Amino acid sequence: MHEEKIKRLATMKKSAESGGGNERIEAQHSKGKLTARERIALLLDEGTFVELDKYVTHRSDDPTLPKFYGDGAVTGFGTIAGRQVFVFSYDFTVLGGSLGEMTGKKIAKAMDHAMKVGCPIIGIIDSGGARIQEGVMSLDGYGDIFFRNTVASGVIPQITASIGPCAGGAVYSPAMTDFVIMVENIGQMFVTGPEVVKEVLSQEVSFEELGGARAHATKSGVAHFIAKNEYECFDKIKKLLSFLPQNNTEEPAMVETNDDPNRIDADLINKLPENPYQQYDMKEIIKSIVDNGDFFEVHELWAENILVGFARMGGRSVGIVANQPQYLAGALDINSSNKAARFIRFCDAFNIPIVTLVDTPGYLPGTDQEHNGIIRNGSKLLFAYCEATVPKVTCIIGKAYGGAYIAMGSKNLRADINYAWPSAEIAVLGPEAAVTIIHRRELKNAPNAAETKKKLAKEYRDKFANPYIAAEKGIIDVVIDPMETRPMIIQALNALANKKEARPWKKHGNINL
Repeated sequence: MHEEKIKRLATMKKSAESGGGNERIEAQHSKGKLTARERIALLLDEGTFVELDKYVTHRSDDPTLPKFYGDGAVTGFGTIAGRQVFVFSYDFTVLGGSLGEMTGKKIAKAMDHAMKVGCPIIGIIDSGGARIQEGVMSLDGYGDIFFRNTVASGVIPQITASIGPCAGGAVYSPAMTDFVIMVENIGQMFVTGPEVVKEVLSQEVSFEELGGARAHATKSGVAHFIAKNEYECFDKIKKLLSFLPQNNTEEPAMVETNDDPNRIDADLINKLPENPYQQYDMKEIIKSIVDNGDFFEVHELWAENILVGFARMGGRSVGIVANQPQYLAGALDINSSNKAARFIRFCDAFNIPIVTLVDTPGYLPGTDQEHNGIIRNGSKLLFAYCEATVPKVTCIIGKAYGGAYIAMGSKNLRADINYAWPSAEIAVLGPEAAVTIIHRRELKNAPNAAETKKKLAKEYRDKFANPYIAAEKGIIDVVIDPMETRPMIIQALNALANKKEARPWKKHGNINL
C-alpha cells in the first residue's frame, strides 16, 4: 500500500521535473537556452534548492489547454554563497512559460516568503506573456506581482534575469525590480512586438533591434547589465549580491581585504591632464582607490557621461557615483541624472555608503535637453542626494561649476565629508565663460581679444576657481593630496559608520518623476 503511494509520488515528481516533456526540452536546448530548473541549479548553491508548488496545475476549463505540473514557472528557495534567497523561473517548455492564474499565485507566494524572511528575490524571465486562454485571471496574476514588486521595493533586493521573451504588460515587473540583467541574443523585452509595430506604424524592426539586450543597455536604460550567455548572467547576479545586504534592516557584510586601506598612489595626479578641458578616463581613478581595483559597474553602456557601480573600500561595500569626462565632457544631462538618482536611492535604501567623485563642467545645454525636461529630470539627482541619509563622502577632482557642483553631492545636499584635490575648480561658471560676462566691455575694446581673454581667464582661475575659497568657508572640509585619496575616503567611511540622521515623518517625498 505504502509502496504504491511512494511510487505514485516518484512518478509525479518525474513528470513535474520534465516540464513540458522531452520534446520541448530539446527544443529549448536547440535555441541555446537552458531549462528553468537548469538555470536555478546554476544560480544556487549545489543541493540547496527546495521547490514549492511543484504539483500545481491551472484551473482553466478550456479543453484545448493541456495541464502540466508546475504550470509555467518553477518557484522555491535555496542559498547563494550560503545566503538565503527565493527564486522563480518561468518554464518556457510549459505552455511557452505563459502566466495564468496559478503561475501568478506561485510567483506571488515566493515573493511573500521573501518579504517575510527578509531576503533577496530573483526572477528569471522566459515567457510568452499573459496566457490568453485564461483571460482576466492571467492579468489578475500580473497585477498581484506588480503590487508585491512595489511593496518589496526598498525592503529586499529584487533582481531580474531576462533570458528569453518578455512582452506586453509583463515587462513592468522587471522594470520595478532593482536590477535587470539581459542575455545577448536571447533576452528580449518590449511592450508591443515587431508585428504590432509593423501593423500600426508600418515600421520594419527585428526583435533584437526593438527590445534586445543591447538596445535596452544602450538606448532605454532598462537593462543594468548585459551578459554574453546564461553562465555569465548568473555569475553577475552572484557578484552583485556580494555587495548587497539581505534586506533594508541589515548592512552589507564587511569583507577582509588584502589591499592596505592606507595604500597611497603617488601617480594618481598624473591621470588628470594639465588642461582641465582635456578628456581622461575617470575609471582609472576609481580603480586606483577601491580595493584591488575591482569596480562592478552598473549601467555601463547607458548615459556614459556618469559612472555608477559598486566597489569595496577597506572591505566595506560602497556605491560609487562619478562624472566621466570621456563622454560629453562629464556634463550632466537627462539620462545621467536619472541613472545616478536611481542608483543613489538604491544605495540609500540598502545602507550602502555613497562615494562621489566630481569633474563636471555643468548641465548639457541645448533645446533638446530643455524641451525633453532637463529641469524636471535634473532635479531627481538633487532630490536623491538630499534624501539619502547613508554616509556620503564627496571628492572634487576637477571642474565643479554652477548647479552641477551643487547636484554632485555637495555639502549643501548634506554630504558628510567633502574633500577636494588642489586641481579642483569650484565656481559659478567656468573661467572662460565667466570673464566673457564680467569683462565684456574690456574684451570688446581689446586690440587682441583672444590673448586678453586667456590672461583674464587665468587670473579668474587663480583667484576664484580653486578649492581654497570653499575650504575657507568650510564648504570643503579638507583639500587633500591626490595620492592620499584612498586612505582619506576610507577613514571618513570608518568615522561615519554609525551615522544616524533623523528626517521629518512622511509617507514619502514627491520626487519629480
